[in-house]
Amino acid sequence: MITRRGFFKVLGGSVAGVMSLGGYAFAYEPLARLAITRYQLTPPGWTPGLKLRVVALADVHACEPWMSASRIAAICHRANELDGDVTVLLGDYAAGMNMVTQYVHSSQWSKALSTLQAPLGVHAIMGNHDWWEDRTAQKNGGMETFGH
Repeated sequence: MITRRGFFKVLGGSVAGVMSLGGYAFAYEPLARLAITRYQLTPPGWTPGLKLRVVALADVHACEPWMSASRIAAICHRANELDGDVTVLLGDYAAGMNMVTQYVHSSQWSKALSTLQAPLGVHAIMGNHDWWEDRTAQKNGGMETFGH
C-alpha cells in the first residue's frame, strides 16, 4: 500500500517531469540554433565522380513566436547560400499546435519558401501536419487536392 508521503513523492516527481519535458518542447527546442548537417553518401551503382548536392528542409512548423515567417525567410536565405543542386522540402510546414502558439497562415510562410532556388529545382511533399488546416482534403483523403 502506498503511503501519503510516497504518493506525494510520485506526484511531485511527475509534475517536475512534465514541466521539464514542456520546457524542452516549448522553450529550448524551438529556439535552438539552425542545425546544418552534412553527409557524403555514395549510393550503390552511383556514377563515380558524379556529385549531387541536396539541401533538405523539414518540419518548419510555422507558428509565432518560434517559427515566424521572417525566421523561415532567414532559413531559406541560408539554404540558398549552401548552393545545392536540388532543394527538397519534406513537409510539416503548418504547426498544428494553435492552442499553444499563434497561427501563421500559409500565405505568409509560403512566400518565404518561394524564395528557395536550385538549378535542378525545388521539390516538396506534404507532411501530416499540413493536412490539419485543409478540411476538404481531410474529408476526401487528399484526393481532391491532387485532382484525382
